[in-house]
Amino acid sequence: MLMRTDPFREFDRLAQQLLGNAGTWSKPSTMPMDAYREGEEYVIAFDLPGVNAEAIDIDVQRNMLTVKAERRPAAKADDAQVELSERPLGVFSRQLVLADTLDTEHISADYDAGVLTVRIPVTERAKPRRIAVGGTSAHQITG
Repeated sequence: MLMRTDPFREFDRLAQQLLGNAGTWSKPSTMPMDAYREGEEYVIAFDLPGVNAEAIDIDVQRNMLTVKAERRPAAKADDAQVELSERPLGVFSRQLVLADTLDTEHISADYDAGVLTVRIPVTERAKPRRIAVGGTSAHQITG
């Protein structure tokens, strides 16, 4: 039901981790995610630790779901000396192509403990349904 839009996204993520590049609005970093079906809806969980809920933007146009978030540096005292800084900062983004069988009009999202959870219901037409088989009376073949 979901498709990744860029097969090389994982390579970009690894390169950014090795090089320590922060994402920008023109070239955002990727964010890890899990996607699974739970009953009659698809659930997508994005890891966004340290991101304020106000800094998350979710957009749907046609069947393209876009999630963007920005993590800024934490405020430090004027006399603080940074000894180590490994947490990635900058802009993070992920785009997913949604199948036509998902109801993009009723998407919901929650953010708790650094995890953004997006829930997308399955449309009625995609749910399994029983089809009645009509019958006709038997015809006798005469010859």
